[in-house]
Amino acid sequence: MLKFLFLLAPVALAADPFAFGEAQSLLRANCQKCHSGKGAVGGFDLTQFPDEQSVIARAKLWHRVANRVREGDMPPPGSPAVSMVDREKFSNWVTTKLHAAACADGITPPPFPLRRLNRNEYTATVRDLLNIPVNAGRNLPADGAGGEGFDNAAETLFLSPIHAEKYLEAAKIALDYAMKDPKSRAAFLTKEPNARATLTALLPRAFRRPVDPAEIDRYIALFDAAQKRGDSYDDSISYAIQAVLLSPHFLFRLENSTLDFALASRLSYFLWGGMPDAELLKLAGENKLSDPAVLSAQAIRLLKDQKSVEFAENFVGQWLSIRELGRDIKPDPKVSPEYYDAEVQSGMLYEPTLFFQEVLMQNEPLTNLLSASYSVVSNKLARFYNIPSKDLRQQPKRFDMPAGSHRGGLLTMAAVLAVSSYPARTSPVLRGKWILESLLGTPPPPPPPNVPELKEHAGATPQTLRARLEQHRANPTCAGCHSRIDPLGFGLENYDSLGRWRDTEAGQPIDASGVLPDGTAYQGPEELKRVLLAKKTQVFQNLTRKLLGYALGRGLTAEDDCAVDQIVAAVERDEFRAHTLITEIVRSIPFRQESKR
Repeated sequence: MLKFLFLLAPVALAADPFAFGEAQSLLRANCQKCHSGKGAVGGFDLTQFPDEQSVIARAKLWHRVANRVREGDMPPPGSPAVSMVDREKFSNWVTTKLHAAACADGITPPPFPLRRLNRNEYTATVRDLLNIPVNAGRNLPADGAGGEGFDNAAETLFLSPIHAEKYLEAAKIALDYAMKDPKSRAAFLTKEPNARATLTALLPRAFRRPVDPAEIDRYIALFDAAQKRGDSYDDSISYAIQAVLLSPHFLFRLENSTLDFALASRLSYFLWGGMPDAELLKLAGENKLSDPAVLSAQAIRLLKDQKSVEFAENFVGQWLSIRELGRDIKPDPKVSPEYYDAEVQSGMLYEPTLFFQEVLMQNEPLTNLLSASYSVVSNKLARFYNIPSKDLRQQPKRFDMPAGSHRGGLLTMAAVLAVSSYPARTSPVLRGKWILESLLGTPPPPPPPNVPELKEHAGATPQTLRARLEQHRANPTCAGCHSRIDPLGFGLENYDSLGRWRDTEAGQPIDASGVLPDGTAYQGPEELKRVLLAKKTQVFQNLTRKLLGYALGRGLTAEDDCAVDQIVAAVERDEFRAHTLITEIVRSIPFRQESKR
């Protein structure tokens, strides 16, 4: 192992001897016993890495090593403890070296993976194809998260046996409505009874690419077969279209046509969550979408369309974890009965989504996500916030928050504050973890086993939650991680478990101050926002990673991280303008190009 370390030193680490010294000490003290020789645990033998190139060649392995050390999985329980600071120094050292190596030769993206439409994409695509307001995919199985934490990731979008039955059921529901509704019928039955004209117009839209006459003939044959057995025109054309809706070319994003048609689908499923419209398909047919300027202009067009609310809802709901509210996270009805007013609940869930969409549509600085003095609220939500609402109605709209309202930006929204609380009380730990994970992109490690639970009120004098946490942190097992998590969460303690403002808890004034591990001190939510704004490059690097992963529908690679760096640099040069973030993502090499390797 020492040979491994010292061979690395002159090549990769000579410019940073302190980082190398830290890595050398940590590996020697904590890894040598288990990870050397023929009996190396997990087959991870440090002697197999005699030089820098051998480490770079196994970048995925070393990324896992760095993550397991950062999360406290290694060294395992029972081994000498490694401090959180040392774990992060070592992990950062590894990831920095691997990142530099990955970017050295430019960016070569992997091929776009085959993936089926997820449930939301299927619903939106059927809706737009047949011009129906029906949620045809409501009974499809739920999609799990993958990639960068989203349910549109190819890694999880496999086809299970139950899907076949559910897709048939969904197609029947959709077609039954479409054939009976005059507006829907007129939108896709272009000529009656000439079935070829209808299918010739429908198939390129359904498959999101040009189709050849032989493909059309296969579906005409189905129509003809139904006619021969005596079916009506409606039943015959429905039979043929049902086959279209069950085709792999409809259910999957195959992207086996030209680059321009692939880009049309990538763009529409990124910013609309549904199929390309006529303008995108026309530009693709003219081979214009591969022009970065045209692609950027189309991205802005799609972003300004109201369909982009579906993108905002799907992305924000998963990025900020707010779609768990009402599912896995349900406020205690005894403590927070107001939540169970349907209009309040709806307003809470839509506020972050519509606010995010507003920032993007209006090309505002992304810093507004943290510091905006407005939000998008309904009258019921404004009253819930104890804000005068005479100018508001049931439909949410942009609203300038009055001075002293303690509102503005994502951090102060009820949905965010509720999903980072327990059902009946707040949690600086959950809120600090939420900030580290959702905003800063540096999630804390999971708690070690057998951690003592936080004690409830004890004695005659009620204690604030903060006081009980201070006692909890006195335990050395807990102190390391909590010193990083809790100070961020304390700044939001003026908001109760449902996000309502309060000045006291347990009859005592709330202390909403915090001191971060680097010595930065702040007081209250407004100063906490300023602390996070001082870290805006880190915040928006994390946002860029999330958005790029969502746009690509897969987990990011080391080379994708190089693209993230380029995107963030461009956004910084343009003073963090929202449109620049979107256009740089769609112009990036991973989004525009498909690797030939």
